[in-house]
Amino acid sequence: MQTTIFNTPIVTPVLRLVARLLLKLHGWKVVADERALKLKKYVLLAAPHTSNWDGYFFILAALKLKVNPQWMGKDKLFQFPLGGAMRWFGGIAVDRSKANNLVEATINQYKSREELVIAVPPEGTRGKSERWKTGFYHIARGAAVPVVCGFIDFARKEAGLGPVMEMGENLARELARFGEYYATKVGKYPGDYTPPV
Repeated sequence: MQTTIFNTPIVTPVLRLVARLLLKLHGWKVVADERALKLKKYVLLAAPHTSNWDGYFFILAALKLKVNPQWMGKDKLFQFPLGGAMRWFGGIAVDRSKANNLVEATINQYKSREELVIAVPPEGTRGKSERWKTGFYHIARGAAVPVVCGFIDFARKEAGLGPVMEMGENLARELARFGEYYATKVGKYPGDYTPPV
C-alpha cells in the first residue's frame, strides 16, 4: 500500500488532530454516511469542484474520517521536485501521452487490491464545462464497487461522505440520481458548478 498523508505512522495521527482544529477554526462540520465508513473499496466522487479550496477541505475531512483516498494526475505533476509530495498526498501518476485505457487500468488496480479508494472530480475541471465525465461510472461498474458521494458544501460549511450508490446499467438514470443529490450542495463559486446532466 502506498504511504500517504492519510496513513503515515506517527505523522498521520498528529495531522488528524491538526485537521480537527482547523475545521473547528473554520467553523466547518464533517459528516459521513455510516455505510461509507465501513467500505474498503469504492469510487469517491469529489463534487462540487469549483475552487482549489475544495482540495483543502477535502483533505481535512478525509483526515478526520480516517479515509485514505488516492487520485489520478498527469505524470508531469509527479516530476522533480514535487513528485514525492504529490504521491504523499495520494497521487497516482498517469501518462496521458500514451494511448492507454485509464478506465481499464483503474479497474485492474481495484481488482488487485484489498483496499482502494480513488477520488474522482467528475466535473474534470474547476471551471464550467458541458457535463460530467463518466469514467467513474465505468470504473465502478467494471470493478464491481460502489460509488460514494463525497461532497463539499460551502453554504452549510460541511464536507464529507454522502450516500453509497451501486451503479445500475442505465447511465442516464444514475446521472440523474447524482444530479438530485448534488443539487443541494453549493461550491465556493456556484456559477462554475457543472451538473451531471
